[in-house]
Amino acid sequence: MKLDIINLNNDITGQIDLHPEIFGLEPQEDILYKIIHWQLAKRRAGTHQVKERGDVRGSTRKIYKQKGTGKARHGAIRGAQFRGGGIIFGPHFRSHEYKINKKVRKLGLKFALSSKLKEVHLTIMDEFNLSSHKTADLKQKLGNFNAKSILIIDNNINENVKKSCANIHTINVLPVAGINVYDIIRHEKLIITVDALNAIKERLA
Repeated sequence: MKLDIINLNNDITGQIDLHPEIFGLEPQEDILYKIIHWQLAKRRAGTHQVKERGDVRGSTRKIYKQKGTGKARHGAIRGAQFRGGGIIFGPHFRSHEYKINKKVRKLGLKFALSSKLKEVHLTIMDEFNLSSHKTADLKQKLGNFNAKSILIIDNNINENVKKSCANIHTINVLPVAGINVYDIIRHEKLIITVDALNAIKERLA
C-alpha cells in the first residue's frame, strides 16, 4: 500500500509504504461512534448544579396543620411544588467520564486513519515547516488542498506553524502523542508528516 509524499508546494517528492494494519482496515462506524462519545463525555465540565429542598432558603416547619383547614396537605415551604422551592432529582456536579478498553481505543484510531485514506483525504508530507509565523503564508500554502478544514500531525511541531494556526479555526496541528479519533474525523483533510507517520507506526502497529 503506497502513497505519494508531497512537499508544501504540493510537488511529489517520493513514495512511502503505509502499514495495512493501520491504514488498510474497513472502518466500523459503531466503534468510531463509541470513541467519539467517550471523548466528548470526558471533555464535559460537569459543573451543572441545582438546589434541592435542603439547600434552598426557608424554614423546615410545616406551613400549617395537617387537618381541618380545607387546604391541600403540605409540609415545609421548601417543597418542589412551591415557588422558590428545591428541585427534585436535578443535576449535580459530577464527572461524565467513563472507561473504554485500551484495545478498543487503539482500534478506533486505526479505523479513523483508515477512513481518511479510504475517502482520499489523507496526505503524507515530507515535512511541515514555515519560515514565518504569518497566518497569510500558511493559508497560501494550504490553499492548494481545497479543504474546508485541515488537521496537521507532526512529531516535532514547528513554532511558526503553531503560531500561524492559532488564528485559523479550520486548521489545527497536533503532536503524535495528541492524536485522537474526534479530531481526525471532524477535519476534512488529514496531513501527516513522514516523521509523524513513523511514530504512529511504532505506537499502533
